[in-house]
Amino acid sequence: MSVLDTEVTGADRVAPTEMTWVEHLVELRHRLLICLAALAAGTLVAWFAYDHLLGFMIAPYRDYLLRHPAKDVSHGDLVTTGPLEGFTTRLQVSGYAGVALSAPVWIWQSWRFVSPGLYRHERRRSLAFAGSAVALFVLGVVTAILVFPKAVDWMISVSGSGIAPLFSPSRYLGLYTLACVVFGAVFTYPVFLVGLEVAGLVTSARLRSWRRYAIVVCATVAAFITPSSDPFSFLAMAVPMVVFYEAAILVGRCLGK
Repeated sequence: MSVLDTEVTGADRVAPTEMTWVEHLVELRHRLLICLAALAAGTLVAWFAYDHLLGFMIAPYRDYLLRHPAKDVSHGDLVTTGPLEGFTTRLQVSGYAGVALSAPVWIWQSWRFVSPGLYRHERRRSLAFAGSAVALFVLGVVTAILVFPKAVDWMISVSGSGIAPLFSPSRYLGLYTLACVVFGAVFTYPVFLVGLEVAGLVTSARLRSWRRYAIVVCATVAAFITPSSDPFSFLAMAVPMVVFYEAAILVGRCLGK
């Protein structure tokens, strides 16, 4: 009996519970309803906390105007250009916050739906990969929030002394949200590298041999997909990408041993 056979037989196998396709669909519907209920509850909470959320998101803009009062033509507020823009902005912010607040619920429900079909060793690996991906995504969002004030400062300052900022909610909040999503998604890429190493598609030695090319690719990708195109966001994305690449090589070596 091979090592692989030993890993997936005997005590390692989860007790089978056969389900029909209809039962799977019923289970999926049940999980989806729970996720939708959690999303609705999170959105409702965010709707009533909207003023605090909006104040937090536009704080970098207001801080800049406090330091440069000559450019404050909106008194630190975002300016709507249509009668419905204020309402749609509130829906947008509440929806994004609702997704963030309900994330633990739908991640848990997804895991509960998938995990019965996995062996115990597969469960352990899946939990490790999922936990790492979530942690890295959160780290990316936090990085975006921390670097966004520098980005706003640079974007307004580079326009010159003869231009005053007058931002609409859709443009400003859209850029803020896009920065958080892009940073969060990019920061999860080492999980995929380690997954390729675990699957045997690449080795840590091969990744080491690609190191110079990887640095160039990381810098190029960061330059193209940074939403605000400012140097601070570029460095905040490019440097961690290179560090994560080295970390993936180290993890691959440990797994190989």
